[in-house]
Amino acid sequence: MSFPRGLLIAAPRSGSGKTVLTLGLMRAFRNKGLAVGAAKCGPDYIDPAFHAAATGQNSVNLDSWAMAPPLLCALAGAASLTKDGEPCDLVLCEGSMGLFDGVIAPPGRSGASADVAAALGWPVLLCVDVSGQAQSAAAVVKGCATYDSRINIAGVVLNRVASERHRRLAAQAIAALGVPVLGALPRTTKIDLPERHLGLVQAEEIAGLDALLDAIAAFVGAHCDLNAIGASARAGSFPEQAPVAALRPPAQRIAIARDIAFSFLYPHILEGWRRLGAELSFFSPLADEAPPPDCDLCWLPGGYPELHAGKLAASGQFLAGLRRFALTRPVHGECGGYMVLGQSLIDKAGEAHAMAGLLSQSFSFAERKLNLGYRDARLAAAHPLGAAGSSLRGHEFHYATTLAASETDAPFALVRDAHGGAERMEGGRRGQTSGSFFHIIAAA
Repeated sequence: MSFPRGLLIAAPRSGSGKTVLTLGLMRAFRNKGLAVGAAKCGPDYIDPAFHAAATGQNSVNLDSWAMAPPLLCALAGAASLTKDGEPCDLVLCEGSMGLFDGVIAPPGRSGASADVAAALGWPVLLCVDVSGQAQSAAAVVKGCATYDSRINIAGVVLNRVASERHRRLAAQAIAALGVPVLGALPRTTKIDLPERHLGLVQAEEIAGLDALLDAIAAFVGAHCDLNAIGASARAGSFPEQAPVAALRPPAQRIAIARDIAFSFLYPHILEGWRRLGAELSFFSPLADEAPPPDCDLCWLPGGYPELHAGKLAASGQFLAGLRRFALTRPVHGECGGYMVLGQSLIDKAGEAHAMAGLLSQSFSFAERKLNLGYRDARLAAAHPLGAAGSSLRGHEFHYATTLAASETDAPFALVRDAHGGAERMEGGRRGQTSGSFFHIIAAA
């Protein structure tokens, strides 16, 4: 197949405004009648849902550290097609953190957005926050343009511009480098997206999201040269790949918790399970629904159970059904799902709520500590996810802390930080129930 034109929207650092710029461009090009494909660099559950709302198409995660090149290319190919299987007119991929930020790894496998741009042949549109500087922004752009010879900076969009004079000073200095300035977004708080402790408030929780996305598109369209930005995209140069499953299904019939408390499960994993013949059944713990009894395995994804602990503790049918399911079949929880499998969960107000009691651990969101980063994991024992010692790649991102337990469960996995260091035991396993803070991206 011939791949459509693509563009990776990145920034020199986090907090530069690339999410708003990306969403504005996605919706603006869609409003112009284009079929816009969407992707997100790195481990992120929240931004792709906004991409889907902005474009009307599914968004995929592209992670150069966790995903082998064939999987990365296959998913980029998937992002290049509409839901109906037709080629998109344009693919916009949102970067993560700073353009070159990643871990120490073999070339092309650091997890940096630059690796994705290089592997797929997509130029970079650089979003530069110029607050507190003017001509000095050109030095930042020059550094990004020359730091990695694999990368092509197609243009720059200035963000948080204070005045016309501010715009002119920064833009002229950058243009003198031979890098076109394709937009300048003034400072505003009118289109801010609401945030909470793990990032943006989830797309499905925002009332009036469609109108907000149109407002963002109008703002970006009024201050950017959409025609020039579209023309700067280039067809991907990556090899065509047959679909590749990131993770084999842990069972034939899988019950999956899905609502605003359990929403963190990567679409590429679900799609891979479906492609390999697994049957997926969704249920809502917040609606007090139990896992469907005709399933072979129950999966509790991560999400925000700490924000709904009281309601979950009062969901008697869900908890009783989950305990009944666990008597005869495997149950696995990731991060938030892991906390619900424990004895209790203390919310931010310090109130303890009884959970399923299938694992020995208890958790506190009142005592918060950030845990963040890529993880290599080895299964500590045979599991529906693989044989003992099977390797998985993923990440942790949570603030909850684990409290001392009266009993000790066997570990779910042995994990190592991507930056090195000793392996440590992670998660718990008791009977057929298992869980951990580790989010799986792909089998290693």
